[in-house]
Amino acid sequence: MPDIKSAANNLLFLREEELRQGIELLFYAYRDFTAEPDLMLGRHGFGRAHHRVIYFVGRYPQMTVTELLGILRITKQSLSRVLSQLVRQGFIVQKPGPRDRRQRLLELTPKGVELERALSENQRQRVAKAYREAGAQAVEGFRRVMVGILTSEADRAKFARATPARR
Repeated sequence: MPDIKSAANNLLFLREEELRQGIELLFYAYRDFTAEPDLMLGRHGFGRAHHRVIYFVGRYPQMTVTELLGILRITKQSLSRVLSQLVRQGFIVQKPGPRDRRQRLLELTPKGVELERALSENQRQRVAKAYREAGAQAVEGFRRVMVGILTSEADRAKFARATPARR
């Protein structure tokens, strides 16, 4: 007897309207996902670039500037502007590497940890609620779709395992 589930997957036919709706959903979801953090960032005179730096430095303490550049895919000049502002205002500290003193390791200060928590709390709640409502199978499907959108094989490999790997 043929497997009905896999037959249904093979028959998946993506029309132009379904693709456009998926793209539109990404835009709407991102708008709502970033709305509250944007307000908090604005109070500090920060933007989304600051949020991304704070998030990843908080997620991966002691990451290098080079690693952060690789994740964000922005110019050194752009990162330097954002990072120097965050350091100057006491949200991030830079320490020399233990073996290579030229290497700069990044870490959130207690003030930075507090801001990262505030920025991410609403987002964590949104994702948790959506995951609960969608169910485990949909969560795995969502993860697969998001990984499928990634263009870098190195980035895709980070999410190939059940638990995310460090950088």
